[in-house]
Amino acid sequence: MQMRTFNSKTPWLWIPTLYFVEGLPYFIVNTISLIMFKDMGMDNGTLALLTSLISIPWVIKPLWSPFVDIFRSKRWWILAMQLVMLATVALTAGSVRLSTFSVTLILFIIAAFASATHDIAADGFYMIALNKTQQSAFVGIRSTFYRIASVFGQGVLVVLAGVLERRLGDIPRAWSYTMMISAAILAVFSVWHLFALPMPSDDTNAGDVRSAKDVLREFGGAFASFFKKKGVWLAIAFMLLYRLPEALSVKILFPFFRDPAEAGGLGFSTDLYGIVYGTFGVVALLAGGILGGLAAARLGLRKCLWPMALALALPCSVYLYMSIAQPSSVWVVGSCVVLDQFGYGFGFSAYMLYMMHVSQGPLKTSHYAICTAFMALSMMLPGLVAGYLQQALGYVGFFILVMICCIATFCVTFFVRRRLPSE
Repeated sequence: MQMRTFNSKTPWLWIPTLYFVEGLPYFIVNTISLIMFKDMGMDNGTLALLTSLISIPWVIKPLWSPFVDIFRSKRWWILAMQLVMLATVALTAGSVRLSTFSVTLILFIIAAFASATHDIAADGFYMIALNKTQQSAFVGIRSTFYRIASVFGQGVLVVLAGVLERRLGDIPRAWSYTMMISAAILAVFSVWHLFALPMPSDDTNAGDVRSAKDVLREFGGAFASFFKKKGVWLAIAFMLLYRLPEALSVKILFPFFRDPAEAGGLGFSTDLYGIVYGTFGVVALLAGGILGGLAAARLGLRKCLWPMALALALPCSVYLYMSIAQPSSVWVVGSCVVLDQFGYGFGFSAYMLYMMHVSQGPLKTSHYAICTAFMALSMMLPGLVAGYLQQALGYVGFFILVMICCIATFCVTFFVRRRLPSE
């Protein structure tokens, strides 16, 4: 007997929740893990290294994405990965309480692989469950609810954990409760999707006789053709270096906010960080991204590339200023964060548009997936060493180094812009 689902013509029932669930585990793994480990006493070097390694699944997910297409249905993958994410987050609530870093880290890694696989399945399901008109109509909705997950994961949950830390006086217990609430939210949505997700007739591997060997051959061909593109090495350099200032600094920002003034930090509480950076900062980031998209649509990538590169790199100077002045005013710090995040959101639009430009051709879906792997790698590699650099240089020296990294942004921007066609 087939399980009854809601009418497939009502995507409002499942698209908002599906993309909220796509976003929430990503921010739990990549943001909350860093904040949690810092609160529990991990040093900055180890902290940045381990939380960067956790992001490996998003770097290598193109390697197994073809198998999601041929083994079981995408609906099955969505539900299965939501169950895995739910289980790992629930188990993390217990491991945090016991202060077992190694077990918690393993659980985050499992959640990361499940989340990356869920991304593949959800995006594929979106394409087959909706017709072309619906896909266009709901692209803004899916993006909006992913962004809501960003605010919830980096803002609401972090503020909740910080409030619980102060009220309970027990950091592991506070984070345990926060993870329990996160697991409960994932459980509700997992049950909802069991019934609300439609069952498209195309969502099946029945009749697909391709073997794993065939899939590997096809992927190998797409991978090889990517590296035969004209100017591909400049494109790779751009994807790896354009965001270098942000990539180097992002793992150090919470430690900088959290460490006391005598250690060179700002001495903020976890909940105050969640309000300033995780809420207002994220909203500014999203606003910058929207404005950047509108500007690029009107003027074209070539005209916008330099303004966007400058907007992305130069506002990092606010952290150098704060590391020197160590302002205590929440309004001053908040204004600096909003300026930096708005600029980053505006400048990141050029990065996304350039990846689309590089991916053009007969295998654009596969080539875009490879570009997203380089995008994830560009953030992971600097993060591996960021903590050790900060420990060696101090916060002022580290943020001077971040500003020096702006040179890399400007260099790749200069050479890429020369190769872009006039619009």
